[in-house]
Amino acid sequence: MTARSFFYRETEGIRVTVRPVYLRDHSEPSQSHYVFAYFVRIENVGNLAAQLLTRRWLIHDSVGEGVDTEVIGEGVVGEQPTIIPGGVHEYQSFCILKSGEGWMEGHYGLLRQDGSSFEAAIPRFTLSASESTSLPS
Repeated sequence: MTARSFFYRETEGIRVTVRPVYLRDHSEPSQSHYVFAYFVRIENVGNLAAQLLTRRWLIHDSVGEGVDTEVIGEGVVGEQPTIIPGGVHEYQSFCILKSGEGWMEGHYGLLRQDGSSFEAAIPRFTLSASESTSLPS
């Protein structure tokens, strides 16, 4: 069985697509060090521009009984992009797990040009050293 390559979810006109990749050449399984990259595409399929202000991630590492880490912050990779209708913002980031299996999910806090705010869901996606497409460093 192979892992899904892409995970996506749409909330109030914002479609979030994530593609996780195991970075075998950056990982040291014998040291419980597993590195995963993830590529994110945020599309505005709605009618109003929206600025991405915040992010909240829940990272689950399957080591032992399972360990969850929450990450809360402003923007994504140092940016708070405004995404116009039909527009796209893409970025990539990474996380390090102590086991070869886990998952991530969360949401982005956005503000529309009309002043209304909402949370766009980031789909839960699998981090799997054994099932993921692997990229060399």
